[in-house]
Amino acid sequence: MKIPVIAMMAAFIWSQGALAATDSTVTLEGELIDSFCYLSGVMGGPDATLGTAHHHCALWCAAGGVPVGLLTGDGKVYLVLGEGDDTTSVTAPGLFENQSHRITVEGRAFERDGMNYLIIAKVLKDAGIPNHTYEDYGSIPEAAAPRPAAKP
Repeated sequence: MKIPVIAMMAAFIWSQGALAATDSTVTLEGELIDSFCYLSGVMGGPDATLGTAHHHCALWCAAGGVPVGLLTGDGKVYLVLGEGDDTTSVTAPGLFENQSHRITVEGRAFERDGMNYLIIAKVLKDAGIPNHTYEDYGSIPEAAAPRPAAKP
C-alpha cells in the first residue's frame, strides 16, 4: 500500500518538472541507509543506524518499501528515487544487496524544499559495509532497548 503512494508522489513531482530546475549530474560517495530509521531517530542517534549495527533492519525496511537513502560524507541524505533504467520504484530493489554498504554512484541529483533526491545511473564502486561492529554500538541501540515496566 505504501509503495504505490510513494511511487505516485515521485511520478507526480517528476511529471510536473518541479525538480528539473535543480537537476545536476553527480558522482557521490556514501553509505546506503535505511532512511526512516536514520531520519526519524527511532533507533537512536545517527551512528546506531549505520554499518553492521543496523544492517539487518536496513534490509527489512528496504524490502518492506522504505526508500533507500544515500548518506554522504558531508552529512547530506539523498532519498533514492530510482536506479538504472527503473525509475518506477523508489525502494530501488537493485540496491538491496548493497544496503549498508559504502558505495560510489553516478546519477542525477535534485533538491527541492530542502530535501535531496537521487536517481542512480550506476554504481561505480562498492566498498562493502563500513567497519562498524556490534562491539562499537551493541546489538540493540540504547534508545531502542526495552525498559522495565514501572512498578505500581
